[in-house]
Amino acid sequence: MTSDHLVFLSIANLRSGDIDAHTTPTLYAWANSGALASLTPTFPALTSCVQASMWTGLPPDQHGVIANGFFHRDRSEVEFWVARNGIINGVQIWEEIPRRRPGFTSAVWHAQNIKDAAADFIITPAPIHKPDGTTELSCYAKPERLYDELVADLGHFPLHHYWGPHSGIPSTRWILQAAASLIARHAPNFHWIYVPHLDYAAQKFGPDSPQAKAALVELDRELAEFAASVAKASNREDVVYLVAGEYAITNVTEVVYPNRVLREAGLLTLREEGGGEQLDLAASAAFAMVDHQLAHVYVNPDHPDAQSRAVEALSGVSGIASVSAGAARKEVGLDHERSGEIILIAEQDSWFAYYWWLDDKQAPPFARTVDIHRKPGYDPVELFFDPTTKSIPLDATLVRGSHGVPATSVQHHTALLCSAPSEVIQSGKSYRDTDMRDAVLRLLGVS
Repeated sequence: MTSDHLVFLSIANLRSGDIDAHTTPTLYAWANSGALASLTPTFPALTSCVQASMWTGLPPDQHGVIANGFFHRDRSEVEFWVARNGIINGVQIWEEIPRRRPGFTSAVWHAQNIKDAAADFIITPAPIHKPDGTTELSCYAKPERLYDELVADLGHFPLHHYWGPHSGIPSTRWILQAAASLIARHAPNFHWIYVPHLDYAAQKFGPDSPQAKAALVELDRELAEFAASVAKASNREDVVYLVAGEYAITNVTEVVYPNRVLREAGLLTLREEGGGEQLDLAASAAFAMVDHQLAHVYVNPDHPDAQSRAVEALSGVSGIASVSAGAARKEVGLDHERSGEIILIAEQDSWFAYYWWLDDKQAPPFARTVDIHRKPGYDPVELFFDPTTKSIPLDATLVRGSHGVPATSVQHHTALLCSAPSEVIQSGKSYRDTDMRDAVLRLLGVS
């Protein structure tokens, strides 16, 4: 069957084994009325990469999203979570839908790298960071008045519940309520919604922890409320839900510090500033931009021997599964101009921390804060903020779950379900994230 109204829920860390009649009755009912299959994410199994693969049908070495962050060589700057849609190569779903079905509209909620996309309606976090260090809650909106309309109904998007020590269900609740509000007002034919809730407890306590299981219950309740709101608002029976787990979080027991390895090899350049050691990206012969279980090592072309020295230093380090340099990056699917000259993949039970200091007393001040912009890598330790010290600890071993490695086993596969029977998604079959663009077009009847 096809539908004129398709809701795509992209749920981080939703696994097939998580769908249960008692724990997740809403998801269970959708799967039983339609289909439950499995999804294999393309490496790197990271939010921004997988989302771009779903939208374009292309792998990262073609669409160009090589991590959740980018190193801009021209200005020697690492930038996480703030890239605009133009960074993605390939034709995206919201560009293709109106070409094939004029008049059909699309909406995108809280996706990464979505600003300025061709979708008709967009909401994604865009807090305003003021000179005095305070943050003003806001979202990027298309059309511009859309966020103001949602604030009038729901209040500001609760950014502090979206990431960091207070992460929790309020952010997902707001996302779903805002999406339901848009459906009531504008009824987009295709609505892509990022749902983050299962990410937090799984990273902090482990994917099979009691806290992670409780998060499943919380999420399913919100999905039930969302579906009820959509049914009431749309007053129609043809809304189809397509649900995809972006990636699967697995247990980790070891931390790897690539920048410390590069430092000891004499490849990092540091400077004393603000009471701690700061990494000088421009002057360093090589440094690692880390992202969960992936690291891009960028080599300064002014240092001809830096790449070979970095490969030698990193090879054989406990917790690193592979070191791919130069043309060998093609073998792991990251032979792209934005990639580091060297690609590191962690062992399945390990993850990469960005730390470069050898003594915590020398850590830069921002290391103990929730700061997603000044750190040259993703930092899940921010989840462990200590209200007593009003800072985060510098103990990366606290993290219990991570993701990103190639999906070489069943534990890396996620759930894919469709709420209506269709030849597009069939129970028991396996699909890839790159299949999702075509699946959406077929379900909408515009393929």
